[in-house]
Amino acid sequence: MSWSLPKDATAERGCHAGDYPHEPRGGERVLVAMSGGVDSSACALLLVGQGYACAGATMSLVGPSRQEADQSAAAVAGSPDVPAPPDALAPACCSSDDIEDARAVCRRLGIPHYTFDFEDRFDECVVQRFCDAYLEGRTPNPCIDCNRYLKFAGMQRKRRELGFDYVATGHYARRRFDERTGRWRLLRAADPAKDQSYVLYHLMQDDLAHMLFPLGGLAKAEVRAQAEAVGLDTAAKAESQDICFVPDGDYQAFIARRVPEGAAAASFAPGPIVTTDGRVVGTHDGLVRYTIGQRKGIGVAASEPLYVYAKDVARNELVVAVRSDLYAHGVRAADINLIECVPTGVPFRCEAKTHYRQRLVGATATVVGLALEVIFDEPQIRSAAGQAVVLYDGDVVIGGGTITEVIA
Repeated sequence: MSWSLPKDATAERGCHAGDYPHEPRGGERVLVAMSGGVDSSACALLLVGQGYACAGATMSLVGPSRQEADQSAAAVAGSPDVPAPPDALAPACCSSDDIEDARAVCRRLGIPHYTFDFEDRFDECVVQRFCDAYLEGRTPNPCIDCNRYLKFAGMQRKRRELGFDYVATGHYARRRFDERTGRWRLLRAADPAKDQSYVLYHLMQDDLAHMLFPLGGLAKAEVRAQAEAVGLDTAAKAESQDICFVPDGDYQAFIARRVPEGAAAASFAPGPIVTTDGRVVGTHDGLVRYTIGQRKGIGVAASEPLYVYAKDVARNELVVAVRSDLYAHGVRAADINLIECVPTGVPFRCEAKTHYRQRLVGATATVVGLALEVIFDEPQIRSAAGQAVVLYDGDVVIGGGTITEVIA
């Protein structure tokens, strides 16, 4: 089955979004996206306590045939002569154990639980996009793609099919209706240490109108405490880390196994390491093995530490520079989504971030056609193409897009 990807969301810039002022009320039907972790468990707990008619829903990212392969791999892994095949690794998120944890929480809360087979969608919209981006010299953010195409687009589709009023997730973010513009707003979480609004900039008006974020006003400690208070087994469960479908962290090996040998050959082929002025200073082990800003593992001796400055795929060159040369004045982005009403072609003031953990920095942004140009007040360490730039007005998310170019 082929899953169509959403088109560029800039078409939804109109400042009046429709008849969306309705506030949620107890008794409405909520499909709670549950990963088997403490946040989504607490999300369901809170909504049930507020009187909503809830059902849990967990994505299955590994189909039965893949699960059988994993089980076979596990069965032979104990033999030193028959190691488990590396590509039998299942995602560390939404595994069969996570599905059972989510199901157990639903039983504890007395609500139904659904399991949705999103294997094909996950493979096409997250895993394949991740591999393609690296082979093209970009550094993708698979968590944003997973949120965009599965946790929101996929779950909203299921919500409509099953007749639910809302989808709820355990994301730390908030939403608010703006009576003046007739639009929903996305806001940062009350706890800045847990705020996840950066990975949600893609949400459109229909998404926000049918979303609930029960944890947006809470701190993580409060969430765990509430889960512990009612004895949920997930209360002490550790958070998932790194890329869920590359649990061993070796994404280069994952891509090499995943992509046909011929298609990946160029990205894994050695080539020259050059400075920004064109001097050849060494040989790299394949562009796919490096990321922008990387320092360790370059393998070039120099009077000053060298960092990855750029990857020239056409020339198969790894461009390096000293730290003082890594700073850039801004970025350009495509595939943009603007939640707030902003002028087209007219610069406007905002704050921006190009990494999830980065602090917000002052900036001036301009919408140019279907693209976005962001100029920082002060130069920032270069961002990698494929990452997201997200704009804010205080706590309000203006929108964002995928970085295509760095402005030196």
